[in-house]
Amino acid sequence: MEFHLQQTDLWTSMEEQTKSIDLPQDAAVLPDPIHFPNSPSRPSAASVPTPWAMSPAPTNQQPFVYHCIASLHRPDGNILSIAMTKEFIFVGSESGRIQSWKLPECPGVGFIKASSGRVGAMFGCGRMLFSCHGDYRVRIWDVKMGNKRLKPKKISTLPPKRSFLVVRKSSRQMQYHTDFISCLAYNDADKLLYTGSWDSTVKAWNISENRCVDSFVAHEGHVNAIVINQEDGCVFTCSSDGSVKIWRRVFGESSHILTMILKFQLSPVNALALSLTSSPSPPSLKPYNFLYSGSSDGLINFWEKESSSSRYNHGGFLQGHHFGVLCLVTVKNLILSGSEDTAIRIWRREEIGNGFVHSCVSVIEGHHGPVRCLAAAMEVDNMGNMLVCSASLDQTFKIWRVKLNVEHLKKEIVRCENNNNHNPVLSPSWVEKRKQLQGDDYYYCI
Repeated sequence: MEFHLQQTDLWTSMEEQTKSIDLPQDAAVLPDPIHFPNSPSRPSAASVPTPWAMSPAPTNQQPFVYHCIASLHRPDGNILSIAMTKEFIFVGSESGRIQSWKLPECPGVGFIKASSGRVGAMFGCGRMLFSCHGDYRVRIWDVKMGNKRLKPKKISTLPPKRSFLVVRKSSRQMQYHTDFISCLAYNDADKLLYTGSWDSTVKAWNISENRCVDSFVAHEGHVNAIVINQEDGCVFTCSSDGSVKIWRRVFGESSHILTMILKFQLSPVNALALSLTSSPSPPSLKPYNFLYSGSSDGLINFWEKESSSSRYNHGGFLQGHHFGVLCLVTVKNLILSGSEDTAIRIWRREEIGNGFVHSCVSVIEGHHGPVRCLAAAMEVDNMGNMLVCSASLDQTFKIWRVKLNVEHLKKEIVRCENNNNHNPVLSPSWVEKRKQLQGDDYYYCI
């Protein structure tokens, strides 16, 4: 329960810090809500009016492997969630508005406005968008283009309103979350939606029937992330209690049972990502399955699934972030991590001999506050480029194009291995507040 309290104080402090610092009088204001840089260089600190704009700029220079193609400042509140589909990018904020862009050129195509509070989590699948709101309920949208603008249509709300029915107490506990919904995931094969909440529970929803089919207490603290293995239906959850748990549905039923607990550190676990990859040789081997978890001590632990026993064995950890890891996403053999130290790191997994080696191949810098959420996907341009979307507590949303040139990546690996002097670009008052909350021993530094 100790970690539950620490995590609550930390997120509260993040939001208070953003709202409490006054902007400098001469801070520049963007003429338009979205900014497209004319050059591939990183936007200057003065171009975004945020509490973090007075932080020192990083001094280390990297080979050009990425550039920011769009930057959006949201003065109406922090950006809390990002979702990507094959057609759209969606961004949810405290205001309750869901902004949208059309891929691949990324023009703005409108927004979805729900009068139900902040959009804490989102997930996109095909033409469906799932969004969690401040009333502890989920909206399901059908999203498509019409006359060059987004034409959203609300399909349903979970749980549905029952204004004319008296809901029994036991049924209400089954159907309703009682605290902030922090994460969700979708099992496409079984049409099951999973939601995780700060009330420590996970709920499974049958979206065809618009009802909750299972609800269970998953952790002792906040449930911070959920991912699903689409091949076997396994559900992975992580929490502020420092644990990662694996759940499996009972065959032929809707209930879930706990199959394994992965607990390697005492620090709160904030993010999860699953990576499935096929071994290049020999082709007869089964696909490899890796689970990654990001925690508040700055480490990214990873586990590898045994093909024979289906157990997950701890394979090690990735170190490089100076503060807590808040978000993770995987694309093929790449792992992207966002941190409180304002940096986005890109890691590459390579098979060498009978094992795998992870290396940091790039550090994306440009935000001036903790990076809270990420989304990424390969571009369909046959150029090998990756599109990365990031949102920070500096109230900015950025779209990056990352060039996955092999020669550049090799040079970047050498640079990352030889340079361990990356200084976090954080507001000094934020760093001091962070130390007061967690203590100096809470940090992990290289």
